[in-house]
Amino acid sequence: MVRIPVHAKGGDGEDGDSRQEPLPEAPALLCASDGTIVRATVQVAQLVDESVPGLVGRHITTLLGTRGHAEFLRGPKGEIPVRSVSWPFSSDARLTVLLLVEISDLTPEAGDTSEQRRKLHDAQRVARLGTWEWDPTTNETRLSEMLYEIIGETPAAFSTYENYLEHVHQDDRPWVDQAWRALLDDHTPVEIEHRYVRPDGTVRTFRMHGSEMTDSEGWVTLVGTAQDVTEQRTAVTRMERSSQRFTDLVTVTPVGIGLFDQAERLVDANDALCDLLGYRLDQLRGTTATRMTHPEDRGTPLREASEQLGRQSAQRRIPQWRLMRFDGELVYCELHIALSVQDDGTRFWLVVFQDVTERRRTADALRFQATHDELTGLPNRAAVKEMLGSMLSGAGAAGVAVLFCDIDNFKRVNDSLGHDAGDELLVALARRLEGGLPKHCTAARLSGDEFVVICADVTEVGGVDALSTQVARLLRTAVPVHGQLVRVSASVGAAVPSSSGGSGEDLLRFADAAMFEAKHRGPGRMSLAGPALMASADHQLHLEGQLREALHNDGLTLHYQPVVDADGSVVSAEALIRWHHPERGLLSPGTFLPIAEQGDMLRELDKWVLRTALSEAASWPDSAGRPVSIAINMAGLVPGDHDFVDVVADTVAASGIDCDRVVLELVETAFVDLPSRTRCAMGELAGRGVRFAVDDFGTGYSSLARLKDLPAQIIKVDRRFVSGVDGDASDCAVARAVVDMTCAMGRLCVAEGVETAAQFNVLQEMGVGTYQGWLFSKPLPAPEFRTLLSLGPLHVPEVAVTDSP
Repeated sequence: MVRIPVHAKGGDGEDGDSRQEPLPEAPALLCASDGTIVRATVQVAQLVDESVPGLVGRHITTLLGTRGHAEFLRGPKGEIPVRSVSWPFSSDARLTVLLLVEISDLTPEAGDTSEQRRKLHDAQRVARLGTWEWDPTTNETRLSEMLYEIIGETPAAFSTYENYLEHVHQDDRPWVDQAWRALLDDHTPVEIEHRYVRPDGTVRTFRMHGSEMTDSEGWVTLVGTAQDVTEQRTAVTRMERSSQRFTDLVTVTPVGIGLFDQAERLVDANDALCDLLGYRLDQLRGTTATRMTHPEDRGTPLREASEQLGRQSAQRRIPQWRLMRFDGELVYCELHIALSVQDDGTRFWLVVFQDVTERRRTADALRFQATHDELTGLPNRAAVKEMLGSMLSGAGAAGVAVLFCDIDNFKRVNDSLGHDAGDELLVALARRLEGGLPKHCTAARLSGDEFVVICADVTEVGGVDALSTQVARLLRTAVPVHGQLVRVSASVGAAVPSSSGGSGEDLLRFADAAMFEAKHRGPGRMSLAGPALMASADHQLHLEGQLREALHNDGLTLHYQPVVDADGSVVSAEALIRWHHPERGLLSPGTFLPIAEQGDMLRELDKWVLRTALSEAASWPDSAGRPVSIAINMAGLVPGDHDFVDVVADTVAASGIDCDRVVLELVETAFVDLPSRTRCAMGELAGRGVRFAVDDFGTGYSSLARLKDLPAQIIKVDRRFVSGVDGDASDCAVARAVVDMTCAMGRLCVAEGVETAAQFNVLQEMGVGTYQGWLFSKPLPAPEFRTLLSLGPLHVPEVAVTDSP
């Protein structure tokens, strides 16, 4: 049990300094050694009909008088008999606490029924305060009526000091007895707090005060008060435990917590905040919030929060605030600020610092990934659009220029040296652009071998022509790649805003169109988008929109050209896409596929063709007792795509066609240097029966020696060699070499573009197994092709056919 009590807040009516110990919740005064009243409780003020401030500074004799051994309080309606119990003030021994108690129960002859007397009695009852006297000579004790009520006894059952001591809690009894004996021996006033066991077994907490009185004859009497403070002590204990729990929570919480005074100086902090900033607590104390903050954020977060809190709620969240560690490292924090008030009314800031540095780094990394090219680290298309949008909406929009750069013959590098070499070349060119571009210019990579240069103020670099020349010079270089010196150049197209304005997307389109115009004039050329070219680009965009609409609204159709064997039986058919344009009529692939490529629609077109062709072919009748296969050209949906196998397999399953009737045609260069993942994808489909055909073989940059490495079951000899087999020795030699090697490796050979009987006869003599061309049939719409199948084998003429496609 604590021997020196921790007082609950008294009723002295003072906001005062929290470091001052409160007075008892009863009529009490705090006096200086000269008798000046320093503090007073509201109970005293009410008895004498005065305010608390009105009592402070007065001399005690103006309130308390004596007549012989009797004491009285000077009230507004007369004297009130009282007894004063005094003891030194624990916070300052130079001061004395004077407790005024009603004594009518102890001295019946002093009985007084005045209104003031009743008020004093009521004040003691409210405060649960009783008085006692103990005559150490006779060992008799006298208690007030209120004290009997407090201890739960009757006057007959309680008459000696020993009776009182028996009810003191056994754990407190030894030191309590020692304290009262010290009063007898040393004449020192006593102030103790102990537990008391009432007759009904309940345990209460009493605060006891006692002092010595000596009458004129020298007889000593001990007098004092006993106050039941059980509820107060319970509340204080609960508050202390709550405070301890809060302290423990602040200590163990993993986020930094700091307490700041009104001057924004740190008063206290937990270990997490010290660790976050790299300081000891003694080094942090007294540091202002501003000094903790990064120089660029040297605002006043607490003052700003104060204004905010004054207008809104009791808390404020600042999503990001930068702090400085002791080593200069930057720490990003999310602040949660609350303005609170201590018991004494002093306001303070409670600030929670949540470290979001890693979250910020992760967000920055994700944003970088979303706005930068993975290979070169340059800004990507999304970043280009954002930059252009910002530049074109500002005051300097007229000075913006966009250069679209395409590396000449880059595909040849990929095909001959491999994709890794191509990547190495792109990285080297990206570094040249970064290091060589003038001020106000930014390099970006859109896709593949396409680079973009954005200039915020083209007049600062000498104009768009000078900038185009400089960029072309940077990209005209020799780069060591895989041990070889690769010489490259670029076609550059430039565009600047027109008088009618335009968006960043428009500038990119116009620069792209200008680049294609430059490329048509030869490698390393430059072109500026003029009005005519812009109009053409707008027309191109219009066609893209129409084609996209046709793709999504069944505006496309398929024609089928048969592939026959030597006796004219149809073994397969190639699906060829057509577009019924609303104004230009039926368009062939050569007209609109470049539009689809520029509009990034090839993949969607491939999926549409695959879905439509397989669905129609599933119901074709047999030819010469054999199922007719269907061949689909793939340009946008290729084996390197992550979902290639799934798309093909799902489409085949949905159509109901057998896998061994499906042929996927890819150009020769698509088979060069295939990664293992791509080969596995093709092998998985081939295992299900799907076949792959090399289209236009002989036109790429691979050698015939690579024929054995191609993971394809069908080789199609390009029409450029077929057209000359009956008259050009070179074409005949190439065709014969391809046919011989194909047959030797057990693969099916198809001759494309067979148009004359002479070509057919020569190819037949070479050993070609199947043929495709206008000699047998032009591409037919689906209904006509179905009719063709029902007619049986096609006629193979023995004389030249003069028809042409």
